[in-house]
Amino acid sequence: MAKLSLFERRRRRVRTALRKRSGTKPRLSVHRTGQHIYAQIIDDADGRTVAAANTLGGKGSGANVEAAKKVGTDIAAAAKKAGVKTVVFDRGGFLFHGRVKALADAAREGGLEF
Repeated sequence: MAKLSLFERRRRRVRTALRKRSGTKPRLSVHRTGQHIYAQIIDDADGRTVAAANTLGGKGSGANVEAAKKVGTDIAAAAKKAGVKTVVFDRGGFLFHGRVKALADAAREGGLEF
């Protein structure tokens, strides 16, 4: 079996901790690349995506902090529309600073609780 990368080990550790304390709350999962940032609210009990937002196709989109803030407000609006108020934040293997933190703060300002 191949050795896991540091990112993958951190991602599994975060996901395991979330499962222990999340209960039945949906999960706000964040993924970022060098060019884009993605967020989706996943209901693990049903195995479906409730809401999603990303920087794909937007004018002036990118993977900077301003784009992450916009994705945060978009995911909060989509969650309200779907009837989701509380979530658990799944940062994956990414550290909680910069773009990930900006997305989380914007989602909180938009009305999501976590």
